[in-house]
Amino acid sequence: MSVSTDTILKKTPLTEWHRAHGAQLVDFAGWEMPVSYTGIIQEHLAVRERAGLFDISHMGRFFVRGAGAEDFLQRMLTNDLKRLKPGQGQYTLALNETGGIRDDLIVFRLEGEFLVVMNASNRTKILDHFRVHAGSEAEIVHKSDELAMVALQGPRSGEVMGQLVPEAGALARFAIRRLTLAGKEMWISRTGYTGEDGFELYPESQDVVKVWEALLEAGGGLPVISCGLGARDGLRLEVGYPLYGHEIDETTTPWEAGLGWVVRMDKANFLGRAAIAASKERGLQRHLVGFTCAGPGVPRQGCQLTLNGTVVGAVTSGTYSPMLKTGIGFGLLRGAGELRDPLAVVVRNRPLPVVQVKFPFYTSGSVRIVGKT
Repeated sequence: MSVSTDTILKKTPLTEWHRAHGAQLVDFAGWEMPVSYTGIIQEHLAVRERAGLFDISHMGRFFVRGAGAEDFLQRMLTNDLKRLKPGQGQYTLALNETGGIRDDLIVFRLEGEFLVVMNASNRTKILDHFRVHAGSEAEIVHKSDELAMVALQGPRSGEVMGQLVPEAGALARFAIRRLTLAGKEMWISRTGYTGEDGFELYPESQDVVKVWEALLEAGGGLPVISCGLGARDGLRLEVGYPLYGHEIDETTTPWEAGLGWVVRMDKANFLGRAAIAASKERGLQRHLVGFTCAGPGVPRQGCQLTLNGTVVGAVTSGTYSPMLKTGIGFGLLRGAGELRDPLAVVVRNRPLPVVQVKFPFYTSGSVRIVGKT
C-alpha cells in the first residue's frame, strides 16, 4: 500500500535516511517503512547470497525487571524461560484467555532482567497486556522509542560483523551480548528470521544512522545492500515462518498454526493454557498447510483454497519464491486432517492446481530450519 497523504504515519529514526536514499516508502501497520530500494527480488537474492540490512525499529522492545520478573513471564508466555541462561533467548507466544495468539515474541534473559521483542502492529496491545497483569510483581520498562533496531541478514553477515565487532562472531544462535560497534555500546543478538545467519542490533535511537552506515560500509566489498519489507516477507515465507495478522492472530491457537513446539504444557500454569488444552482435546477445527503452485500464478492472502471445486480454506500468505521459481503459500484449511491433491488456489477467478508440501519451502539457507507439516 502506498503512503496516504491524509494519514500521519509514525517514523523510525531511519525514515528520513531511507527517503534520502531512494527507498519506496509504504504504510505498514501505521509506520512509514521502506518496501524496497533497488527491487524486491534483487534484495531477496542479496540476503540469500550475501547479506542485506533491514530497519526493524518499528518493532516493540521492553524490559521486565524485578524479583518476580521470571515468575511473571512464565505465567504470560508459552515457552519455558527456565531453560535460558543469561545471554540466551527463545521464541515464544503470548496467548489470550481463550487460547488465541496475542503475539509471537522473542525473549532474552539478561543479567537480572529480560528483554521482550514484539511485532510492530502489537506494540501498544502487548505493552498494555503485560502491564495489566504485572501489577507490583514486575516492572515493565518500555524502550521502543529510546532504542532503535536493525537486522543484518545473510550467509556472510558474520563476516561483515566480524570487521566491526570481532566478538560478535562468537555469539551462538539466539544469544545476546553488550558489545561496541562504531564506538557505541549496544545489545547485539544473533537470531535471524530469513533462514540465514543474522544479527539484530539495538543502538540508541540517536546513534542508529551512524551504526547503519557503518554496517553498509563494512559490507561494501560484498556488497551489503539496504533492504525493505518486500524482501523480508518473501524470505520469511520461504522458510516457513508465520507472520502476525496472516498465519496467526487472536483467533488462532498454537496447534492450528503448527506452533505447538513453543508450548510447554508441562510447566506451571500460563495464561491460555486451559483453553488450548481443551481445544486440543476437542480436535483441531482448522490447520495450517504449505503449498507450491503447479503452474504460473502467484497466490495472495485471502485467495480461496478449493478441493474438487469446494472451498475448504483460504490463503494466509502467498508470494513468488525467487529461490523455487514458483508461487508458494500458507493456507488455513478446515478440519484437523490433511487434505491432499487435487487442492487448488483461486487466482483471478481461475483455479490453479497446487501441491501440499512440508515447510520450510526453502531448506538450503545458512541456518537449519526444522521442517513442519
